[in-house]
Amino acid sequence: MPFFKYGDKSIFYKEYGTGEPLIFLHGNTASSKMFELLMPLYAENFRCILMDFLGNGQSDRVEYFSPDMWHDEALQTVALAEHLQCRKVSAVGTSGGAWAAINAVLERPDLFYRVVADSFDGRTLNDDFSDHLLSEREAAKRNLQSRQFYEWCQGADWEKVVDLDTEALLKCAKEKRPLFHKPLEELKAPVLFMGSKEDEMCRKNLEQEYRAMAALIPSAAIQMFEHGGHPAIASNAEQAAKCICNFILTK
Repeated sequence: MPFFKYGDKSIFYKEYGTGEPLIFLHGNTASSKMFELLMPLYAENFRCILMDFLGNGQSDRVEYFSPDMWHDEALQTVALAEHLQCRKVSAVGTSGGAWAAINAVLERPDLFYRVVADSFDGRTLNDDFSDHLLSEREAAKRNLQSRQFYEWCQGADWEKVVDLDTEALLKCAKEKRPLFHKPLEELKAPVLFMGSKEDEMCRKNLEQEYRAMAALIPSAAIQMFEHGGHPAIASNAEQAAKCICNFILTK
């Protein structure tokens, strides 16, 4: 299995298909497994690169997650692109991975071509984010399907991974950490904001937030699906794949 070194830790990644490089970034408490079933929709057009962020999936575990998690994950993404000697790589980030994707492009605009930010809250966390997160995570632990998803993504130690993730997100919200480490106005790469109007895990005014962010960026597009849950890239798999392929491949 392919790994690369990041500091003293090892990060797992996996590749499908050939073509222009496209890195897929998973959300919180998930892993690259969430994208595996989607690969037939992308592998004919792209060199698809899936990675597990540190502390998740098959990557090395960590003692704690940084409350600046999405910036740290952005740096891991940059390190993978450099390891694979990719240039003009595009990134698709979903949920928490969307923050990581945008931060990666802000960090290293020379490496990235285009970015898709799917199913995330945007510039800020909701005021009730912490309460909602705690209730959602506790309910998920009691739900058999959610527990099976966590174990499928993380393995036998899934509960510790979920708890560490929850601790980091609560600290991020309490301390009002910036979700982007550089101004969005500095984002030069074209961005596709994507989501579902029925997604109960995102803010209710998601499309409005996307439009506000798009107004700050030189080149941005928005795709909102009428139906589907969280995240849109999975709940609207075929439609989302068509939108993403058209967005990245259209010169």
